Amino acid sequence: MAAVDHSVKNGAQQPDSGQIAVKNPITDTVIGHIPVTSPEEVAAAVERGRFAQRIWAARPIKERAALLRDWGDLLWEDQENAIRVIRRETGKPDGGAFIEMVGTDNVVDYYVKNAASILRPQKRKTLFPFVHQGTVHYKPHGVVGIVSPWNYPFLLPFIDIIPALIAGNTVLLKPSEITPFSAQYGVDKMHEAGIPRDVIQLVQGDGSTGAALVEHVDYIGFTGSTATGRKVARRAAERLIPYSMELGGKDPSLVLADADLEITASSLLRSAFENAGQVCISIERAYVEAPVYDTLIERIQHYAQQLNLGAGDGMNVHVGSMTNIRELERTEEHISDALAKGARLLYGGKRRPDLGPLFYEPTVLVDVNHDMLVMREETFGPILPIMKVRDVDEAVRLANDSEYGLSASIFSRDLKRAERIALRIDSGDVSINRPQFVVGTPSLPMGGQRDSGVGRRNGPEGLLKYVHTQSILSDNLFAQKPELSLADPLSIRILFALRKLRRYIPFL
Repeated sequence: MAAVDHSVKNGAQQPDSGQIAVKNPITDTVIGHIPVTSPEEVAAAVERGRFAQRIWAARPIKERAALLRDWGDLLWEDQENAIRVIRRETGKPDGGAFIEMVGTDNVVDYYVKNAASILRPQKRKTLFPFVHQGTVHYKPHGVVGIVSPWNYPFLLPFIDIIPALIAGNTVLLKPSEITPFSAQYGVDKMHEAGIPRDVIQLVQGDGSTGAALVEHVDYIGFTGSTATGRKVARRAAERLIPYSMELGGKDPSLVLADADLEITASSLLRSAFENAGQVCISIERAYVEAPVYDTLIERIQHYAQQLNLGAGDGMNVHVGSMTNIRELERTEEHISDALAKGARLLYGGKRRPDLGPLFYEPTVLVDVNHDMLVMREETFGPILPIMKVRDVDEAVRLANDSEYGLSASIFSRDLKRAERIALRIDSGDVSINRPQFVVGTPSLPMGGQRDSGVGRRNGPEGLLKYVHTQSILSDNLFAQKPELSLADPLSIRILFALRKLRRYIPFL
């Protein structure tokens, strides 16, 4: 199957000073160039999207959903090529790229099956039953702008685009300039599936393109750093447009004394090192109850020896390349700081230039504490720091000792007790014995609080954020006559009677 040629796509010309080079992080070679879409071009694209939105929203929900289903089928049939596109610009292994495809496909399936019922107009109780009828309708915002990151360049933009389109919006997608071709591939497939070109548009470029998008769209969805998210939120607030954002995380994992230590050890490693740790919901700190700490560390060391770091093909490659140098250098800074403050290196801890310029060994640190950067600042790299705690109360306190609140996990055989503990953790979601799987469950909303963001993906909540409500109240004029007073005698008598009746008749 032929690979997609990205060098001249979407209006881009041959390389010049007005374009951005895109590199393969494994080989450090240029794989293509993208243009920088100007603010004027962004504004024109929004206007095209606004015109197309009226026509798109007029289509029945099931018709819009059917086109997304066709798109999902095209992707599934072409997954080999899709995986190749993702891997070329991210450096992640086959398994990581495949998960992006599977996650997207599951979200398509969920919303295709459920969107119509979620968005169905709702009847609501009214003040005067039988005379008044109240209905809530859901209407799309208009033109939605999506600014997506480089770490999951296919999954993250499209699990937002799917509900936005099904809800009747049109979309402008601005992907990261580090990984633009995965998004381009997905948008091209949408057009191939029959979704009109002005309904889903791609604007390429750097931060200036993203800033221009915020200036013109009717809704902005942003995934990225907390610092940039604050800037986006400020401008959206000034424009009085709604927004949602998934930002940074420092996700804790609590290992209780009754945990299955074999499953826990392998799961901690898998969840800390997926995509070389460049995951917002990566396990970035683990708190282990003292009675099982030493045994767990021994099992961690056992399974770490089996990790396969490399650039090769196949699902047996566990960890691939990092994607850019900024995260690699931060990883090294956090490891150096921890070691200088008394942490012990259990596994890994160095670059692997023999594999590629951005390869870094998955690293396990023990004897860590909250004085270390690795336990307080987001790393976004392949580090698993493990801290011994006295008991669950200390673990919960330390887990909540963070400005972030995106995701968390607990390992325990007692599921009911673990769920009670989960409710004490300040995060958007908590997984018990299966980290990172909330995002893989389309019916469950996921998203952050505090410095980890605003809004939710997936579930009914992930669809309803792309609409606003319109309430309609109608009066059938039964037994009414012209009256200038709002509180006329008949209305007052009826209100007094209804107040008493509602104590005994629930549906009134």
